[in-house]
Amino acid sequence: MSGLRAAVRLRRDGFALDVELDVPDGAVLAVLGPNGSGKSTLLDCLAGLLRPADASIYIDGRSVAELPPPARKVGVLRQDPLLFPHLSVLDNVAFGPRSRGSDARAAREVARHWLAEIGVAEFADRRPARLSGGQAQRVALARALATDPALLLLDEPLAALDVDAAPAMRAALRAVLRQRRAGRVAVVVTHDPLDAISLADHVLVLADGRVVEQGPTRDVLAAPRTGFTARIAGLNLIAGEATPDGLRTSDQLLTGVLAGDAVAGDPAVAVFSPRAVSVFPSDDEPHGSPRNTASATVAALEPHGTVVRLRTKADGQSWTSGVAADLTPAAIADLGIDVGSQVWLSVKATAVDVHPALRRSPAP
Repeated sequence: MSGLRAAVRLRRDGFALDVELDVPDGAVLAVLGPNGSGKSTLLDCLAGLLRPADASIYIDGRSVAELPPPARKVGVLRQDPLLFPHLSVLDNVAFGPRSRGSDARAAREVARHWLAEIGVAEFADRRPARLSGGQAQRVALARALATDPALLLLDEPLAALDVDAAPAMRAALRAVLRQRRAGRVAVVVTHDPLDAISLADHVLVLADGRVVEQGPTRDVLAAPRTGFTARIAGLNLIAGEATPDGLRTSDQLLTGVLAGDAVAGDPAVAVFSPRAVSVFPSDDEPHGSPRNTASATVAALEPHGTVVRLRTKADGQSWTSGVAADLTPAAIADLGIDVGSQVWLSVKATAVDVHPALRRSPAP
């Protein structure tokens, strides 16, 4: 029974965490969720920093729920690298093996290996004060790996880095995690879908301490079932009831393509990309049977990479509330629209996927 298997139930200060995990050996799990959903609490339980009254945790076949943190073979990397300021980079990384009984020479050999693997060997003789934020975080990753952890926990490891340092750190993480080393599992907490897509095999989404979505990374982000996951995946999500032709909202039919597990009459969600939304001036209503058309008011215009993301509020038609559309700056200028403008939105039926809505089980 290698890999990570855990069932964690914790009650603390009015918050309830109830999560089950099953991560295969060598795999990487990304944990997503809004602030306060329980992501860091879950990692602290796995690391042994919090001791739930009800927990079953197996790491690489060993039951560790009753063990203290040093005995769990867990490596932890958080936003703050927390390097020892009085030690060199080499000795910071060697500290883990030394604390587990290695002699100084063997520990330094392990440290040099991981500094080279992470691409920071040139800084071995420096003190942490002479490192940039990105360099320090890569050293902290080498330190976590130097203990040969069976479980590597990464709690928002890129969140505190600037836009120039984050890509190098992400590349270092990707290189390490893609090795798919037997006897090691990684769990990454992140808010960034790029981290989930580039680093993780599977995704688990938490809300209010409970699992609301999980599965292969690309499947979950391509077909989200909750508004939070849709937002981080950059997709529009509309809730309603499945019909043979798509999704029925409170006042309109959104024509689309039903997934194989969607059942007419059951709660469902329609998902479509902002790139699939066409925008027309208020005096130019679009026509054509394959399209979903509704009026809306422009609520915001936001730079989004090379495009402008237009967000709307509904004009009496529920599916257009909060819909996003991606347009080029030239298209915005040609349309002559601004915040408060009335527009028509149009989405082809073939661009709308309808999936079953998640059924939340009641809290115990």
